[in-house]
Amino acid sequence: MRSSVLRVAFCLALLPLLAEARAAADDQAAAGDDSFSRDVKPVLEMHCVRCHSGEEPEAGLRLTSRESMLAGGDSGPVIDLERPQDSLLISAVTYDGFEMPPTGKMPQAKIDAIVNWVQGGAAWPEGVTLHVEEHAGPPQVNDETKNHWSFRHRTRPEVPAVRGQDWVANPIDAFVLKKLEDAELSPAPAADRRALIRRVTYDLTGLPPTLEEVEAFARDEAPDAYERLIDRLLDSPQHGEHWARLWLDVVRYAETNSFERDNPKPFVWRYRDYVIRALNDDKPYDRFIIEQLAGDELPERTAETIIATGFYRLGLWDDEPADPELAFYDGLDDIATTAGQGFLGLTMNCARCHDHKLDPIPLKDYYSFIAFFRNVRHYGERSDESVQRASLRSIATAEEIEAQTAELARHQSRMEELNREIDAIEQEVRPRLVGGEADDFQSEGVRESVLSRRIGEVITQEQFEEYRRLRRERNRLRRNPPRSGEQALCVTERGPDVPPTHVLLRGSPQAPDEEVAPAFPQVLSPPEPDIRRPASGESSGRRLALAEWIASADNPLTARVAVNRIWQGHFGRGIVRSTNNFGLQGDAPTHPELIDWLAEEFVANGWSMKALHRTILLSNTYRQSSRHAPPADGQPDPLQIDPQNDLFWRFDMRRLKAEEVRDSILAVNGSLNLDSMFGPSVYVKIPDEVLAGQSRPGYGWGRSSAEDERRRSIYIHVKRSLTVPILASFDVADTDTTCPVRFASTQPTQALGLLNSEFANSEAETFARLVAGEVGSDREAQVRRAIERTCQRPASDPEIERGMALISDLEQLGQSPEAALKNFCLLALNLNEFLYLD
Repeated sequence: MRSSVLRVAFCLALLPLLAEARAAADDQAAAGDDSFSRDVKPVLEMHCVRCHSGEEPEAGLRLTSRESMLAGGDSGPVIDLERPQDSLLISAVTYDGFEMPPTGKMPQAKIDAIVNWVQGGAAWPEGVTLHVEEHAGPPQVNDETKNHWSFRHRTRPEVPAVRGQDWVANPIDAFVLKKLEDAELSPAPAADRRALIRRVTYDLTGLPPTLEEVEAFARDEAPDAYERLIDRLLDSPQHGEHWARLWLDVVRYAETNSFERDNPKPFVWRYRDYVIRALNDDKPYDRFIIEQLAGDELPERTAETIIATGFYRLGLWDDEPADPELAFYDGLDDIATTAGQGFLGLTMNCARCHDHKLDPIPLKDYYSFIAFFRNVRHYGERSDESVQRASLRSIATAEEIEAQTAELARHQSRMEELNREIDAIEQEVRPRLVGGEADDFQSEGVRESVLSRRIGEVITQEQFEEYRRLRRERNRLRRNPPRSGEQALCVTERGPDVPPTHVLLRGSPQAPDEEVAPAFPQVLSPPEPDIRRPASGESSGRRLALAEWIASADNPLTARVAVNRIWQGHFGRGIVRSTNNFGLQGDAPTHPELIDWLAEEFVANGWSMKALHRTILLSNTYRQSSRHAPPADGQPDPLQIDPQNDLFWRFDMRRLKAEEVRDSILAVNGSLNLDSMFGPSVYVKIPDEVLAGQSRPGYGWGRSSAEDERRRSIYIHVKRSLTVPILASFDVADTDTTCPVRFASTQPTQALGLLNSEFANSEAETFARLVAGEVGSDREAQVRRAIERTCQRPASDPEIERGMALISDLEQLGQSPEAALKNFCLLALNLNEFLYLD
């Protein structure tokens, strides 16, 4: 009885303590609920639940409730209550293994909220289910979209530690190898030295190495042999010619206007030469941008910077538009498209008629962007002050202007003198003419003919000879006036004052809405434009403000886009495959830390493109073989795991580009003209059957000398309505708009053209003459030499035997020895080994 009373008393004494503990627990649970609702729920709903919810969630994983997280998906539970620090959710948001969200790593505060919540037991308020409020409409400018990987400010990532440190030649390899090791894959073996020199020579110059260069490199065992090779190729004048072509694709370079007449653009070739020189001189990329967008607004304006603004004049131009005002805005859209995609990787043009459907670029941002170009004179527009087209500007030096002015004065003085002497003779004979002759004499073109019939009557023979001499000299001077000073196709504005820019509803100039000022895309969290009017008073200064912002090290996109293009030039595809689209729906980077490391290196090295080339080419990633070796027993097959080679486990074989095919044929047959660089473009022979397809057959296509026809393809006249057949067959760039990447098609016209075209057969004949001239009539030596020049390697005995057998068979069919050798050379130029890079 006594013990029962004591137990009751003890329980009564505990009641207040239990109540206090219960209240504390309730307070703690409420605090946990508040913390979840405040810190965790918004993060999960913003970044995770959109993909991991519904009937078919990504990877079979739903993140809409605590139970679904504990149940997990294809990779198992994402929360481990016993070892919370090992939870997959923590691994994913910290980018330690899985990388979620895939659009970019979240800010650290959000990561900390998830990590603390999981490590604290993953408390979840009862009855709460996560969901995503569907937003009907285009993406908005908000914290979520500003956090897209390419819109965020860059930081230099740490170079990852890897197990296979011996393979790492520079940090590029560490980033690539980390991904491979995470996937339990290994990189391919190194390419053999003959394949490597052929690869790097094409990649840097667009031309094949000679057999002698290949053999010398193969024998050179010095540790720095490869570095010296790269430096020699980067210093080659052919480097700029080759890499200029990539940039000309991006800026839609062509030398005619398209539309019905497709007339030529005067002096446009100077822009092409500017790009070649800029790349050969390793002009810093930030300066390269500024000169093209605003070279005329720079304080230290030069002929070179004026030529650079030919960038604005490369697009299509309709010289007879049905709606001139709409054509003007089409021109602005062309500039915005090329500048937006080319420099920033943003498809700004998709917001011309409405808010961008895929990226956070409102309609207003598009018109604020084109406001930077609003004052640019339309191509073909005439200046109020001059009869010159507003797209032309003198780039003559003071000395050239002085000499040209003096020559013009002499020309005018002589013309006036000739007119006086001719008029004196005409005034003397005019009264002696009667009837129809007097009437005919009113026309200047027939006066000499009239007087020739009256020699000895109205004019003496001596007077007539003098009259004819004076007229011929005058006609000659009229046909050959003094050459005008050097000119460039460039941008000009209407002066310092800019017309207002309005948002155009549905993109129609007939539906102007609110007025907007120049501004940068808001999703990039940019500064206000710093617009300063140039001292010249010729323009507004808006384009220079835009150029300086694009070329700023603080711009989150510019350096990333640039290094991705150069990476694409070496590997055939970018780290971001959509090289002109870094937006929300562009391809995600396969190696986001690598692209940021490259961008930081690029800027730190003064935006040097040659330094970036060198870094990429010295990596073991670049030097891998393209071959796929069957894996050892029990080892994963990379071809099955990563068939697209997203992880760069080998080098992708590629076919030569259109210009490389033509230039290589001329290089192999010894006729390529590398001595002539720069200057007006050349015309190569185009078959009459192709010219007949024009509305006016042959119009706008000239004929150059035999020597000029053998210049590199970059110097061929680029006519939008008429493409050189061999270049068209091998997927030359479409010049109507910016071209981020070439197609690499395989089609019958390629083989048919290389076998049957007049060009291929003519060049094979030149090749055969070269071979015969080098080794004489020895068939074995001829076959060996043809294979060596074509493949840049020693010929094997079976190849030589097959080649000799083919020539013998052709001769038995009635072909002459010269024709048989020509056809063997034609076969050599059709080899896959000639057309593809290992």
